[in-house]
Amino acid sequence: MVCPFQDDPVHEGAALLRRELRLQRERIYRPRVDVMSFPDTYLYERYCFTSGTIAYSHDLICPYIGSRTNRSLAVTSKQVLCAALRFYATGTFLYSVGDAQHLSKATVCRAVRRVTLALKGLLLRFVRFPGHEPIRAMKEAFHRIAGFPNVIGSMDGTHIPIKAPSQDDGAYVKRKSVHSINIICDAEYRITNVVSKWIYREFDGVLLGDRAYPCQPRLLTPYPDPEPGPRQNFNWAHCRTRARVNRPAESTFPVPTSPQDNP
Repeated sequence: MVCPFQDDPVHEGAALLRRELRLQRERIYRPRVDVMSFPDTYLYERYCFTSGTIAYSHDLICPYIGSRTNRSLAVTSKQVLCAALRFYATGTFLYSVGDAQHLSKATVCRAVRRVTLALKGLLLRFVRFPGHEPIRAMKEAFHRIAGFPNVIGSMDGTHIPIKAPSQDDGAYVKRKSVHSINIICDAEYRITNVVSKWIYREFDGVLLGDRAYPCQPRLLTPYPDPEPGPRQNFNWAHCRTRARVNRPAESTFPVPTSPQDNP
């Protein structure tokens, strides 16, 4: 009989005895990928972040994603963050992310969950709609643009394709025949609300929208084909005031292709 303590026993009985004795082979660890060693162009294409922003993000959430022990060559907090960022950026399978960074599927799954919970804990630190600002101050800021009174926000649709909801499907379809969202911003280019359709609630002021929206008491749209005079002046002031909404829409939902496109 072949000795069961050999590295690769070929005899069936020896292999059975080896399994019963639970004699394990030496673990082989694949070398981990040092993501931070790549240039920024490579990182931005695959992670949508540069080395500087990855380091900044790591400093923020490092205490929440680090391993409790260094046994068995535990994954470092920076490797955990990079695995999650690659998943966020590509939306691909966990296997693909793990193969790219020499990690198992289970490790990538835990990394994504750990980083997501850590970022959720910092949500109020970086994402905050300025709805607490006094209404009077918002109206005065809009009035300084073109003299349009009583305005508290500009409204527009940012057409980002979303999965059709199970109920009221048609209420989410915009003029470009896709399901998208509306954004509302103030005079300082800050987004104050994001909704998938019109908000039916009372507020002390009016919103400005384009002709894609119905003209309502609280939502003012421009006149179609106005004649020279008050209506044309109305449209001019409306256009200048509402133009504020285009800048945050374009800057908040960009589609950059390289670090040079997103300075």
